[in-house]
Parts: sequence; C-alpha cells; structure tokens
Amino acid sequence: MDWSLDGLRDLVAGGMHAVRDCDASALATVSCLLLLFVWYCYRVGREQAASSPRSYRAGVLVPSSASLLAERGDGEGPQNGYAYCHSPECFRCTAHSEGRNQRLYHNLQEYAKRYTWAGMGRVHKGVRDQGRYLASRPSIQKPEVFFLPDLSTSPYFSREAQKHDVELLERSWPVLLAEFEAVHQTFSNCSLSPSQGWKANSTPHGEWHTFYLVNQGVSVPQNCRRCPRAYRILGSLRTFIGNNVFGNACFSVLSPGTLITEHYGPTNVRIRCHLGLKIPSSCELVVGGEPQCWAQGSCLLFDDSFLHTAFHEGSAEDGPRVVFMVDLWHPNVAAAERQALDYIFTPGR
Repeated sequence: MDWSLDGLRDLVAGGMHAVRDCDASALATVSCLLLLFVWYCYRVGREQAASSPRSYRAGVLVPSSASLLAERGDGEGPQNGYAYCHSPECFRCTAHSEGRNQRLYHNLQEYAKRYTWAGMGRVHKGVRDQGRYLASRPSIQKPEVFFLPDLSTSPYFSREAQKHDVELLERSWPVLLAEFEAVHQTFSNCSLSPSQGWKANSTPHGEWHTFYLVNQGVSVPQNCRRCPRAYRILGSLRTFIGNNVFGNACFSVLSPGTLITEHYGPTNVRIRCHLGLKIPSSCELVVGGEPQCWAQGSCLLFDDSFLHTAFHEGSAEDGPRVVFMVDLWHPNVAAAERQALDYIFTPGR
C-alpha cells in the first residue's frame, strides 16, 4: 500500500465516495484514514523541527551552538561566554562536528570489547540517545557536549559531596596562593600574555584570565613547572578528572568590572570546585538563578552544566577576584562509569 501523501489523498477521496452511497463500513474506513493522515502530518512536522534545533534561554529563542558557529564563520566572536577557536585540538570547540554521537558510540563499543559492559547501563543509554537528551533538556540545565541520564542534579553541592578533596584543597590554600602570586605579578603593571602561560577569555565587560595546569584533560608542562606544588596537590585529589576532556585545573582571575556571559558547561558528570584565593567584596557567582559568594580559603562546589554567570563589580582598588578552579567527578558517577568515560572522552580520541 502507498503511504505517501498523494496515496493517502486518493484513499480519502475513495472513502468519501463510499460515504455518499451510505456504506456504513466505509465510515469506519474514512475515520481510520483521517487519523492516519493527521498522524502523517504530525510526523512530518516533528522531523522538520528536529532538522533545525533551537534552544530557549531566558525566554528568548536563540540558535543552537552549532548553527551559531556556522552563521558566524570567523571563529572569533563569543558564544556562551567563550571565543570558539575551531582548533582541532580543542574538544569544546569541535564537539558539535557532524558524526560526534557515532564516534562516541564507537568508543563505547570499543571499551566494552576490551573490558566489560557491566555497569554501563547509564553510559550506554546516554551515548545511544545523546542527541535527544541534549535537545530536550530544560533551559536551566543544558550541557553542551554530554549528558549522563538519571544523575542527581542541583546547581550547588555541599562540601560533603567530595569531602576529602575539599579539605585537602582548603588546607593547601596558603601554598596555592603563594604559587599564584609567583606567576601573577601585580595586575596593574603586568601584561598577561600567552607566552607567560595565561589565556584571555571572551567577556562583554572587563578581563577574565586563566592560567591552566590541566586543560581539557591535558597537562600544560610549561605552567606545571612553574607551579610544582599545585600540580602535586592535583595528584593527591581522589576525584580530580585528570584523564578526559572534561577535566581542568587553573587559576582564574576576574578583574574589577568584569562580567562573564551566561553559559553552560559541557557535561553534568563533573562538579566544578572553586577555592577562593583572593575574594574582594562585590563578587558573585550565579548558578541556575541562585546567587552565591566565594569565601577566601573555602571551596564552592557547583554544577556548571546549569546556566551560570559570574561578575566582579568592585573598584580597581579592590583588586582581582582569584580562585583555583578544579573539576571533580560528580559523586553519583560510579567508578566503572568513570573508567568508561575516561576511555570514551580521552583527549584526542
């Protein structure tokens, strides 16, 4: 039977002729055909909508990250608070490339063949249906790269979520502050440049610089040599994500007057930890619409797959806001899942 639109029209027309002859059985046939026609139109409409995905943020319909990149074309404008560099080495900037989900599934199958499928239920479910998960997430939490389903969610986490690592970082506050001071001279008379290991991030106002020890799962040798004690501290953390592209560790510096554009992190499998090193007043972090303030010498844990922003509204006399930023595993990601995700998202894979 021909189920094309023209075929359905012919069947409906035939049914209408039968109705004129008062054929009772034809009435049921026509009813079924009308229902099939409505279903066909609904299916075509859904497929067309899926071919041009959009997302809602702050009540405004905006293009998806992939379409923004395609429309911009120059690779320099900010998107979600970042300037996409289009470098083949940058996972975040190339994560929207065609065929990504197929590659992830291939990596998962390769891992299962080498090791096991045991404990892979959520990971398999997430990789298999990744496109649907990312498209259907509510605007308050919308990871850009990978969403692990059935994972507990909250904008902020208590220090008990990763108690060992939080306490270790807070005990190391004097060491980390000293090494930060060593690589960062007074903000007013220091030109932070790539040659010094610093990275400038896109912001609509002010300046936001980062000094990475680990960037997307890859150590930065030059920077690690300049901060050997900080690098050793990372090695002592039990839940630091150091072997896949979702793991980062850096000194993050916001100058007075800086606003970071609202944006989403790449995944919900991690918790971002900020240890306050220098915290002036008038600095705030907002995650999922909930504001929090940093505290010097204390850790603040949050899920950066939620829409979040940060700002420093202080004056030049207040100096910069400085945190040591570390990505830790979400406490409800099991050990077997962490091992599989490390394999699937190995840098360069």
